[in-house]
Amino acid sequence: LALACDLRYAARSAKLGQPEINLGIIPGWGGTQRLARVCGLGFAKELILTGRLVDAEEAERRGLVNAVYDDGELRERVLEIASALASKSPLALAYAKEAVNLALQGSHEAALTQEASFFAMLFSSEDQTEGMSAFVEKREPRFTGR
Repeated sequence: LALACDLRYAARSAKLGQPEINLGIIPGWGGTQRLARVCGLGFAKELILTGRLVDAEEAERRGLVNAVYDDGELRERVLEIASALASKSPLALAYAKEAVNLALQGSHEAALTQEASFFAMLFSSEDQTEGMSAFVEKREPRFTGR
């Protein structure tokens, strides 16, 4: 499930991996594909073929999680991150996510063309107007997703 998320955070005590091989099966629901895209083929094969679990620090070093927090502060830190994301333009977040995802699909030139298209669409949005106005007026923007 975590591999389907855009951002992943772990408590320091967490152990992560794909232990399905120990049960005579393979990771399902895209686990093999997502792990390879997140961490690279070599590390994905190591975890999937051995069933080895890694601690949170190794998971962070290998790109499996974005950050590791002490067990008692994980919830608070993740809520802070969620709050920061919620304050952004929903349109800009959606287009930014899609543009970054294009880096792993198709050609570089096609991805750059789509990125330019997203930029143009956003530049004519109400959220862009609000963001620029808020910046000039030195206040927090109030995005509406339009």
